[in-house]
Amino acid sequence: MFKSDVYIRRREELRKNMKSGLALFIGNVEAPMNYPDNAYHFRQDSDFLYFFGIDIPGFAGVMDFDAGKDRIFGNDVDMDDIIWMGPQPTVSELALNCGITDTFPMSKLEGILIDAMAKKRKIHFLPPYRGETKMTLGSLLKENPCQMKTLASVDLIKAVVSMRSLKEKIEIEEIEKALAIACEMHVTAMMMCKPGVREQEIFGAIEGIALAKGGGPSFPIILSINGQTLHNHKHCNILKKGKLMVTDAGAETNLHYS
Repeated sequence: MFKSDVYIRRREELRKNMKSGLALFIGNVEAPMNYPDNAYHFRQDSDFLYFFGIDIPGFAGVMDFDAGKDRIFGNDVDMDDIIWMGPQPTVSELALNCGITDTFPMSKLEGILIDAMAKKRKIHFLPPYRGETKMTLGSLLKENPCQMKTLASVDLIKAVVSMRSLKEKIEIEEIEKALAIACEMHVTAMMMCKPGVREQEIFGAIEGIALAKGGGPSFPIILSINGQTLHNHKHCNILKKGKLMVTDAGAETNLHYS
C-alpha cells in the first residue's frame, strides 16, 4: 500500500473531474473453490485499490462529490476469523491508511444509497466483471444484476481512464519491478525448454517465480507446444525436438502492478 497522501490526492483529482452524485466502488470478495472457506487466491479490484488501497476482501468505498466526503464500508473481524487469522486491524485503522476517517459496517451501505436514490442523486459505478459484484450492485441499487454493465457511469469511466492512463513515478517503479520478474520467468522458460521436459514443469517453475517475488502471475500463464490453442488449462504435453513452445507470461508486484 502506498502512503495515505497518494490515495487522498487521487480522490481529490477524481472529484475535480466529476460534477455531482456519489461514486460507488465495490471491492472484490472471496471466491470459493469447492466449499465456502476454501477460496481461490484473493485478488482485489484494481480500481478499488487505486483509490482506496485496501487489499482485503469485503470492502466498499463511497465518494460523495457534492459533500466532498469519502467513506469506507466493511466489517471488523469476529472471533471465528481471529481463530483462523489472528488479530487483525479494524476497519477504521485500515481506512486511516488511505486517509479516510468515516467508516461504517457493510450493513449501512444500502441505507445510504437508498437515501441518495430517494433524493434523485446520481450513483456512479464502473462496469462490474465479477458475478458477485453484479449481484451486490443489483441488490443495492434495486436493478437487474444482468444490466449492471450497461448501467455503468460513462462519466466515471472517462474520469478514471483519464487518471489511470497517466502513471505516477511510484507506479512506474512498480511496473519496472514487475517487468524484472517477468524477464526472469521468460528466461527460465527458455532455459528449461528441452526435449523430454513436460510443459507442467516449466509452467510450475515460472509461476513459482511470480509468486515468490511478487503477487503472482498478472494473468493465467499461456505455455503450450500447441500454439493453435493458447488458452489451455492443462500442461501435460512433453516437449519434442522440432516443436515450438509458446510462452506468454507476466507478473504482478505485491501492490498489483504489472
